[in-house]
Amino acid sequence: MLNDLLAVVLAGGEGKRLSPLTKDRAKPAVPFAGQYRIIDFTLSNCLNSHIRKIIVLTQYKSVSASRHLAAGWSIFNPELGEFIYEIPPQMRVGERWYQGTADAIYQNLYSLEVIRPKYILVLAGDHIYKMDYGKMLAFHQANDAALTISAITVDRQEATGLGILEVDEKQQVIGFQEKPKKPKGIPGQPDKAYASMGIYIFEFEKLKELLEADAADPDSRHDFGNDIIPALYPKERVFAYPFGSEETRRDAYYWRDVGTIDAYWEANINLAGVDPDFNLYDSKWPLRTYQSQMPPAKFVFANVREKRVGRALDSLICNGVIISGGLVERSVLSPGVRINSFAQVHESILMHQVKIGRKARIRKTIIDKEVHIPPNTEIGYDLEKDRQRFPVSPGGVVVVPKGTVF
Repeated sequence: MLNDLLAVVLAGGEGKRLSPLTKDRAKPAVPFAGQYRIIDFTLSNCLNSHIRKIIVLTQYKSVSASRHLAAGWSIFNPELGEFIYEIPPQMRVGERWYQGTADAIYQNLYSLEVIRPKYILVLAGDHIYKMDYGKMLAFHQANDAALTISAITVDRQEATGLGILEVDEKQQVIGFQEKPKKPKGIPGQPDKAYASMGIYIFEFEKLKELLEADAADPDSRHDFGNDIIPALYPKERVFAYPFGSEETRRDAYYWRDVGTIDAYWEANINLAGVDPDFNLYDSKWPLRTYQSQMPPAKFVFANVREKRVGRALDSLICNGVIISGGLVERSVLSPGVRINSFAQVHESILMHQVKIGRKARIRKTIIDKEVHIPPNTEIGYDLEKDRQRFPVSPGGVVVVPKGTVF
């Protein structure tokens, strides 16, 4: 069944709300949980769902994503019909960037027709979650659906900024509201609503027909949520697949759009806790990424008398990290980070090769790759002072951009 399915991952998002982390990279390529990139979670879902035909559509600032895919995801065997192709905009239908999610796939219909899949699975490359797409495909087939949309259950009062699916008792979509003031509830759960996750399954021929009609409509925004779904559900069988309902994992209902600095910081710091909402250590659902060859993490100096003790508490520490007589608490340290003596790092995210100087104090801060923090520097303790040098989120997270020189 899955041999007839092609996964198309939309990974061209500009990620403006995640700036300055997206200054030099697209949102799917932003590091997450120390050693991963955001796109790794969608691709790992494909791998764990036994989907081995994948196209990744890139667009903005795609070099970082391209390098990562080449280094970490060249694991498929074309002789067995397996592949992962990264496709930047081809300008086949005009000299323009993608105008919307539907237009991104429309502009690549040529590449899809060469493969000739029976089913198309449309995915976003910028969310954190676990999902067996094979179960969604079985649901799609059992309902003889023209379109199946993965839907997450949310509180109605929190649903006003989402695309909300109205369904009947059989999960068939009978209405769709984009960011409604009064979201429709779920049958039997009036305080809950179904929100579209931007995950779709179509039969390829039906999708091609829809995209060609949409491309010819001058008033369309060429977007699945705004145009394709509203045009389809009144005429065809469209179903909502309840996300997490068929899983037994504790994090089966976990889904995060880490599209803002505050959401990104919170999701990362939660992973460092004793009992995080998302399980990175599930051997039955391995998460793949590219990892450079680095030595193990090292904690040195145990000079208690001088308080020169290398410690990390409630933190994620990756390979190549050296904590040399400093203290790290509730933080995420990517590969190659070094914390020097008497430095303190609290509730922070340090990306690859960051260096923290002696006696520096860092709190609630995201430091992008290869930034060197001088000795005695303080960040995160005086936000007014920090705002003169760095972006500060509404939630008080300080971001030190890549390339910062002190």
